[in-house]
Amino acid sequence: MAGNSYDLKKYLYLKHSFGKIFGYGLLLFCLLLCSNGAIAQTNQPSGQPSSNLNKTQKDTSKTNTNQWKNEVINITYEKLNSARIFIPDTSLHTFQRMPFIQPWYRDLGNLGSPVSNLFFTPENRVGPTLGYHIFDVYRFDVDSLNFYNTSRPYSVFSYLLGSKLEQTAGIMHTQNIRPNWNFAVEYRKINSPGFYKIQRNNHDNAFFTTNFKSLDKHYTLFAAMVYNKEQHDENGGIAIDTQLTSATYSDRKTIDAVYQNDNYSITRSSVTNVQRDFTILLQHSYTFGRTDTTYNEDSTQYNYKLKPLFSITHKMEMSTEKHTYKDLTPDSLRYVTLFNQNFTSNGSGYYAVGGDSVITQQKWFWIDNKLLLNGFIGKEGQETKFSIGLGNRYDQFISQPVTVVHDSATKKIYSTGLDRNSLVSNYLAGELKKEALHAGEWEYGANTKLFLTGPDAGDFLLNALIGKELKNIPGSFVGGFQQQLNSAPYSYTNYENVYTKIFYPFNKESVTMLYATIESPRFRLSGGIRNYIINNYIYLNESESPAQYTIPFNMTQAWIRKVFKMGNFFIDNELVYQQMPANAPINIPAVMGRHQFSYERAMFKKALKIAAGIEVRYNTSYHLAGYDALLNRFFYQNSIYLSNVMPEESVFVNIRIKRFRAFIMCDNLQQLIFNQNTILYAGTPVPGSIYIPMYAGPDFTVRFGFSWPLVN
Repeated sequence: MAGNSYDLKKYLYLKHSFGKIFGYGLLLFCLLLCSNGAIAQTNQPSGQPSSNLNKTQKDTSKTNTNQWKNEVINITYEKLNSARIFIPDTSLHTFQRMPFIQPWYRDLGNLGSPVSNLFFTPENRVGPTLGYHIFDVYRFDVDSLNFYNTSRPYSVFSYLLGSKLEQTAGIMHTQNIRPNWNFAVEYRKINSPGFYKIQRNNHDNAFFTTNFKSLDKHYTLFAAMVYNKEQHDENGGIAIDTQLTSATYSDRKTIDAVYQNDNYSITRSSVTNVQRDFTILLQHSYTFGRTDTTYNEDSTQYNYKLKPLFSITHKMEMSTEKHTYKDLTPDSLRYVTLFNQNFTSNGSGYYAVGGDSVITQQKWFWIDNKLLLNGFIGKEGQETKFSIGLGNRYDQFISQPVTVVHDSATKKIYSTGLDRNSLVSNYLAGELKKEALHAGEWEYGANTKLFLTGPDAGDFLLNALIGKELKNIPGSFVGGFQQQLNSAPYSYTNYENVYTKIFYPFNKESVTMLYATIESPRFRLSGGIRNYIINNYIYLNESESPAQYTIPFNMTQAWIRKVFKMGNFFIDNELVYQQMPANAPINIPAVMGRHQFSYERAMFKKALKIAAGIEVRYNTSYHLAGYDALLNRFFYQNSIYLSNVMPEESVFVNIRIKRFRAFIMCDNLQQLIFNQNTILYAGTPVPGSIYIPMYAGPDFTVRFGFSWPLVN
């Protein structure tokens, strides 16, 4: 960094401060507020034109403009086990869209609540697993994190504010300690009380990553830590759905909720589901091969080139996960499908120590070690990599067991302890991969994971694909095959608390998928088709109990997206079709669509760009899925049919000033104009009531958000 001694001291001070970012969050925040601007939204491959990050910029930290220098700012990232290089996306076209529920997810009507996918996708569960996935869209996944490489310290501050104090705030910082060593840290907070009673969500998510590559390119290290906590207050749904259209209940907070208990609290629910997990990843490898040194013209700089022969990779993952259900004011009728118990409070009083409660807790701890031997075939930069190796994992599931003892009066006495179920498994792993990194290249690959020993012996996952980066019409196509055979997750097979212990036996579930996709940015077109064949499908049935559908069924899905451009006007169209199986226990619509009409242009010598328009989302009539708060899972139901489906509308304005992006959006206009609520899910039927609870969408909502990228 050039400049006088004052500039040098300032640079050293900033470098030292960012080196301690993990322990000085407040200092980091202050530094961010004083920095210059830079990025944001979705993943984008390197080379796409919409990002203006990696460009030559002037150093404006000096007052003497005669000493200004043009510096190239490079901010890229890669994924684990991939050679593709990505740059952060700064596009504006769909910046206003709600996070976490794109493109076809549905929550319970409140940001942060449980989510299911209306575009049917089976759960990916091979080997031992706990089996809670309805908060996955909010979680950081250690295997899909971004590993950055930056020439300057780079930070992003994002914020979303909506009606009823709906808030999401996030802060991310990354910088290179050395040119070949980077770290990144991110924290995100989601808090949303919601439009209806006692449906608050409070989530905390964070990760830390680092990646290192030796200068001679022989040694590579990827490491990460992830923490996720999702806390959801259960309201059981709306008790009487006719209140949604009554003028008396125009304030959604006055509509009766199934689990409301004013003696407990008017803002918090006595029924909660909380999921926590903490994961550590360490993957490092050493590559053997011939190293060449290349120099620049005046021999002042040099680079290493490595011709790999083979490498050894070790990957270790360690994780702990806990799921807790609490009901501090239980009603005996609430649990008739699981157990019979008369509670003293019977749902009407405040829980006291030693009083009635229902608490179900399941824990999962696991360690996975894998050692791979890798070989390389082909030209430099276009190698085909093949790997084979063995893995060993230890899994331990813990829950609250029930021991029943009879006293002299034959009265049952329940006691609890720790029920540990430990598993040791060994598996075979293999992979063949050749990525298409340039136009005109073919890509192909296959990988497998087969459990050889342990309770899940015989479970396997097999993937295969082939594709090509198209040159004449820039784009790509990919076709592939996937098959998996898996055992039921622990949470499906075991349910227990101090009042009962239930075990559900299942056969192995088989899922086979064929798919093909095509994408052409030049023609603004993408689409695809996939077909599933599923046998022994594991799900929750109409009685809200784990069950298995033993009849094989077939499902075909097709989707297409086409963007039309006419001057400064854009029409963005997305359509999905799903061929419904005749009797399979799945609740999904046959057709879904989303259309966005927007006006987009740059103004004031391209210093300001705007995108303003309207968006409409809709789907055809279908049987709604149900949500079971007791098991924190969605279940199949065929009694409630949603026939009058009202399209959901929103208007928005997105702006970008240099690198700062912001939006303001008015969502759910159909409720403001037509007073028509969107019904999302059915709830658990209440014994003795003629009404089935419903989960409804939020009221008319105004949202504002921004992404403030910063380059120091």
